[in-house]
Amino acid sequence: MAEVAPHYGAQTKARKAALDILFMAEQRDADLSETFAEQRTLTGNPTRELTRSIILGVVEHGHDIDTRIMHATTDAWPIERMPAVDRNLARIAVFEMDYTDTPPQAVIAEAVRLAGDLSTDESPAFLNGLLSKALAEKPTTN
Repeated sequence: MAEVAPHYGAQTKARKAALDILFMAEQRDADLSETFAEQRTLTGNPTRELTRSIILGVVEHGHDIDTRIMHATTDAWPIERMPAVDRNLARIAVFEMDYTDTPPQAVIAEAVRLAGDLSTDESPAFLNGLLSKALAEKPTTN
């Protein structure tokens, strides 16, 4: 029996589009802003506001986001060892938890869902734990 592609709502599609761009930039070792501009030109489609917000937010706050992720991981599984999809889903989620008004539990649930659809079998539980720890350790001011 053929596997059915998951149905995503508008917000999930926006996050998935941001994930695709983050992943592509990382795989090509290219500048994220340039990859985003290139993809917008190539597709010719309007970019969802949430996608744009995530990409620009990760560009602006990338160092702080990665630092937060590093503090939420263990020495045995540093950010560099994470699968690229998981690493970039974590970046999206930490950006949204720290710099937007989106409820953190919704952000975590969305990252876990996308990890379940797009990454390894262990990824949903791993991201849930990492993001829950990042949320618990979230600075009170930003």
